[in-house]
Amino acid sequence: MDIAASELSPDRIYKLLVSTVMPRPIALVSTLNADGGLNAAPFSFFNVFSNAPPLLVIGIEGNKRADGQPHKDTARNIAARGEFVVNLVSHAMAVPMVACAIDFPAGVSEFDQAGFTPRASKQVVVPGIAESPVSFECRLFNTVSLPFNRSLVTGEIVHLHVADSAIDDKLHVDPDALDLIGRMHGAGWYTRTRDRFEVPRMTPAEWQARNEQARR
Repeated sequence: MDIAASELSPDRIYKLLVSTVMPRPIALVSTLNADGGLNAAPFSFFNVFSNAPPLLVIGIEGNKRADGQPHKDTARNIAARGEFVVNLVSHAMAVPMVACAIDFPAGVSEFDQAGFTPRASKQVVVPGIAESPVSFECRLFNTVSLPFNRSLVTGEIVHLHVADSAIDDKLHVDPDALDLIGRMHGAGWYTRTRDRFEVPRMTPAEWQARNEQARR
């Protein structure tokens, strides 16, 4: 089936994107509001995009309020403070992560509702989530406004936290110890990252030899 994106409404495009681009890593973003209250929200339109400088990007959607500010606490808090923490989500965090997506009344902390423990950051004021196996302390690099009140938030990673049980002195990371999950299709489907296979990179000569072997 061929589908012209211009012929589909944003909600239909969204349905197709989240049903085909998967699994998607999950950024559980912690921020601080103007009063110092803790906020946490998950986003699966997210990935790292550069190592020099180390950058990650989050897609945030949501209508704006009457005063022009975004409804999403995360977008509003990042714009105000210029700092945030991206916490990756392990299998053990799946249910409390989903709790952070609930539209609680203003003033209710997702940290409290989910039972997450704040972890003091090293280079930003915003705390991370102690239960997360990997957290990236970020400073706002830039924000690109998109149509339909969406935005792309780019953060520069200034500090990394990796669970001691998942990394050694040579910075080799154990993916099984991280036990991260990814977002799948529909309203509530996820996957674990423990089902893996390896395909080593090849030189041109190795690729040619492989093809010759397959033709025999």
